[in-house]
Amino acid sequence: MSGALPNTDFQVFNIKSNQPTLVSVSDSGKSFRRQVSGQRWSMTLSYPIMTRSVFAPTMAFIVKQRGAKESFTITYPSYMNAQGNETGTVLVNGVHSAGDTTIAMDGFGGDGAGRFLAGDFIKFSGHDKVYMVVADVTSSSNAATVTIEPSITTALANNETVTYDSVPFTVYLLNDVQEFNAGQGNSSGLPLFKFELDVIEAI
Repeated sequence: MSGALPNTDFQVFNIKSNQPTLVSVSDSGKSFRRQVSGQRWSMTLSYPIMTRSVFAPTMAFIVKQRGAKESFTITYPSYMNAQGNETGTVLVNGVHSAGDTTIAMDGFGGDGAGRFLAGDFIKFSGHDKVYMVVADVTSSSNAATVTIEPSITTALANNETVTYDSVPFTVYLLNDVQEFNAGQGNSSGLPLFKFELDVIEAI
């Protein structure tokens, strides 16, 4: 692990869900579909034009990753926090086995609809994988069952913490060659840099 990406002021980011599926079709047209590996998130992240002094720490950090060798974390800006109205310290309720997609949770800050909303990202303490809530969550007695995708890759222990804001993605660079583009200078004559990176979840 080589730290956290120091600058996440992205101008554009493109999130992709990668779910490899083997599909075969018979002569009659009947299809057979089978998942052949686990789901992973990948992203293309584009920065706005920056001066060298602003961009240099990011450039140095990317070079330190040695291409795809190292993994690091990216925490999205606050506008990618959970859309729901949850504010409490949410915990896993009970033990869950790898492969589960419905996770019992407690410790919600209140009751009612909209604690989490479909499309929110969550992560469990001690786990590298990030999951997505796929159905709105209504809590009762500060507890609820949360439906996620993909299924959990490793078992969950009771009282593991659930992160739903500032969720860190553990990733590595998809390309061994990283290109840093310097263009015409600003009004002070300083060069301006533009940079885009492609990453995929490391699990």
